Amino acid sequence: MAASTSFRLVEPHSPAPLPAAGRVLLLSHNPKTANEIGRNLESHDFAVLTVDSPAATLEAFEAVPPADLLLVDTGGDAALLASWTGQLLDPVAASRNDGLPQNVVLLLVEADCVPSALEAVEQGAYDYLVSPYSDEQLLAAVRRAVEHKRLRMQNDLFRYHLEQLITARTNMLEQTMRHLEQSYDITLEALGDALDLKDAETEGHSKRVTAYTLALGRAIGLTEPQLRIVGRGAFLHDIGKMAIPDSILRKPGKLTREETKVMRTHSELGYRMIRKIPYLREASEIVYAHQECFDGSGYPRGLRGEQIHIGARIFALADTLDAITSNRPYRKAAPIATARKEMLRCAGSQFDPAIVDVFVATPDAIWQDLREGIMRDGAEFSPFGYTFGKVK
Repeated sequence: MAASTSFRLVEPHSPAPLPAAGRVLLLSHNPKTANEIGRNLESHDFAVLTVDSPAATLEAFEAVPPADLLLVDTGGDAALLASWTGQLLDPVAASRNDGLPQNVVLLLVEADCVPSALEAVEQGAYDYLVSPYSDEQLLAAVRRAVEHKRLRMQNDLFRYHLEQLITARTNMLEQTMRHLEQSYDITLEALGDALDLKDAETEGHSKRVTAYTLALGRAIGLTEPQLRIVGRGAFLHDIGKMAIPDSILRKPGKLTREETKVMRTHSELGYRMIRKIPYLREASEIVYAHQECFDGSGYPRGLRGEQIHIGARIFALADTLDAITSNRPYRKAAPIATARKEMLRCAGSQFDPAIVDVFVATPDAIWQDLREGIMRDGAEFSPFGYTFGKVK
């Protein structure tokens, strides 16, 4: 029997009406049985398309509108059932109609074929109906299968729209969080500017050391989220100096032992100032550890090696670079080569030697361009905008 080219309820060359009950694709090797099944279903408002081979079935699945149910009739031929389901179930399960659920397969079999039908159900068939069955039993089984398909369609549509809604809301939340972080960073820049005003000797230091830290962090492979944390920690490293008396902070001469002891509290003071802010919790660890040394000789906790936050280990080199290459009242700025020699000399003691290696391998032009860019743009330079520091 050749594959029909239209649904039974559709007149040639006429627009296809929407069947009230659903569309059934009937695969049958018996024309007589197929006609009986078709008449029964059509009398209850189902549109039926009959085919006689798996190849014709798969071709029919490409039809528009798609079928709601694949009804497979093999009678008592277990070998045919196994062959047809083997050819159909995997492709049918994989096929999707406009993103909707896979097609539902209902098997019509005789008692001897029940084991094969059970195997087919395990492979993905919806259900089976054992002959002999009445017209009412067939109709009820077909209706259940079509309803099952429609429920799955509704579930898939609901899930799809839910996923779209979640994606949209997530994007909105991420955008809001980015705007909030930008607002926070603007506040941090104001704090840094206030500190620079208090300690005129280190004017611009916070921005320069942050730019150097970000550049070095990128060179060693930190991710952008890590860089944001490290950048904030570097920028706020001296925030604790806000609590140091001006008589000590701005003293022109050498500090006494007691004054030095007070000055050294700025790391812990800064940590305490910002650690309770969730946005700055991890950055506060960098503030706390920025005076630690790789060999454990630093302060305030005497941390060593990887006990020191990676951001603080990076910052240590950036801070030294800025200190050596900046003018001070008691000396003039030295070239970058001098800073490099100092880092190599102190690798393994003050500095993480692996990070020293990365710094040494970075061209001087990178650091010079950063410094000049900050000096050129001044107050317009944002240490959190990642304008500079793109090490390639």
